[in-house]
Amino acid sequence: MKYGKVLCILCMILSVLTALSGCGSEEAAGPKGKSYFSYFDTVSYVYSYAGDSAESFDELSAEASAILGEYHRLFDIYHEYAGMNNLCTLNKNAGGEALPVDEKLIDFLLYTKELYTLTGGEVNVMLGAVLRPWHECREAASADPASACIPDDAVLLAAAEHTDISLLEIDREHGTVRIADPEASIDVGAVGKGYAAEMAARKLEAMGAESYVLNVGGNIRIIGTRPDGTGWVTGIKDPQSPDSFAVKLDIADTSCVTSGVYERYFTAEGVRYHHIIDKDTLYPAEYYSSLTVLCADSGLADALTTALFCMPIGEGRALVRALDGVQALWIYPDGSMEYTDGIEK
Repeated sequence: MKYGKVLCILCMILSVLTALSGCGSEEAAGPKGKSYFSYFDTVSYVYSYAGDSAESFDELSAEASAILGEYHRLFDIYHEYAGMNNLCTLNKNAGGEALPVDEKLIDFLLYTKELYTLTGGEVNVMLGAVLRPWHECREAASADPASACIPDDAVLLAAAEHTDISLLEIDREHGTVRIADPEASIDVGAVGKGYAAEMAARKLEAMGAESYVLNVGGNIRIIGTRPDGTGWVTGIKDPQSPDSFAVKLDIADTSCVTSGVYERYFTAEGVRYHHIIDKDTLYPAEYYSSLTVLCADSGLADALTTALFCMPIGEGRALVRALDGVQALWIYPDGSMEYTDGIEK
């Protein structure tokens, strides 16, 4: 990971933790926290406001770290690891025979197919062939900004021919996965971090954790409330001035995920290109500058930020209304915003 990216993420984490800091009597000794730099090319944080012992916190944070690490390895599309077939292995084997994979990966990939249906195809983990050239251009621009360019339209159109979700063949009975097209590939950037955070949070909940905050690269998953029953205030960054907040939310026992044009981008010939690609245009989506989703499940929240980012406001509101317990906040390029009733509350 590049130093500048690490510094940027650290500043983001620090601002979130400052916003989430407590002042109740139960927290007089100060909350406990641990950071991890090895997962999902970002900084992950486990934070406890529960007033639990150092031994208890060490056990719970170590469990969260282990789960994040396991999913990081399973979801990695750039590296393989001894003793497992992960997404990188599946992509390398595209067009070949079905491969045995961990049951956790089976569960996750089946969930991504449900998300595909739920979002009308806006969340499609088989979009990897289209995302790859954009990623390569972003990496090249980082290394040599003066020579930055965008993918050729012909390349994108050809790649789009290899993105059908049916190319992902999952056999739960035999525990295997196959990508049917040798030109197709999986990319789970739209949901992977949130899903891993949710799995870690559920494990901690099963172990009795309360008043915990997990922050996986800005994907916030809160377990319970403060010891006094109140929530935490967290700020949603202003896309036009990311060092300040556009709005602040009081949240508890939920997940909060934001996607924005200021997170990952590169500039070519004076135009900024962010990382959220619209399946219909094959270019970065242009509806919003920032989109925040609140709901109980961090994996769903992560996926919905991508889906809603690529939908006109009417379609997005209709999708949110169809889902129980989901709230959303849209910020437009001009700084204006819209939000569901639950956000105002």
